[in-house]
Amino acid sequence: MGKPVVVEPYNEEWAADFSAVKAELTDALGYLALRIEHVGSTSVKGLSAKPIIDIDVVIRDVSLLGDVIKALGKKGYVHEGDLGISGREAFKYEGKEHLRKHHLYVCAENSLELKRHITFRNYLRSHPEAVREYSCIKEEGAELFPNDMDKYIEYKSPFIEKIYAEIGL
Repeated sequence: MGKPVVVEPYNEEWAADFSAVKAELTDALGYLALRIEHVGSTSVKGLSAKPIIDIDVVIRDVSLLGDVIKALGKKGYVHEGDLGISGREAFKYEGKEHLRKHHLYVCAENSLELKRHITFRNYLRSHPEAVREYSCIKEEGAELFPNDMDKYIEYKSPFIEKIYAEIGL
């Protein structure tokens, strides 16, 4: 039995949940963060998603990463490295029951991974037919692979790759 795959219809509360995490991150990081972006499926109105907020903290460049790791550490975040995806640094946490579950990444402003996240999000935000199609794929994937996150990700990957090809990434 793997990790359960839970996909829910879009929830209006996700935007407020992002704002709550963003406020805590802004307080922790101050000038170190150029901006804090709500990315991933919960950032797209109408899109079914796993109820986990994906966040990219954008920094000027990787020379600031040490300071960012220290600042986030004071708020209970632990640096995990890039977890095999170049251009983004992952952070885990414990003891944040006051916030919706979230995935936190730090990306340099010129990171390809950041560009992919933002461009994909913006594409979906402006293409409602793609949102409907992707929602169906995600819901089907969760139904087909309710306890296999890897198979779920594999199931939805062709759609993601199709969009990346369309937007030139």
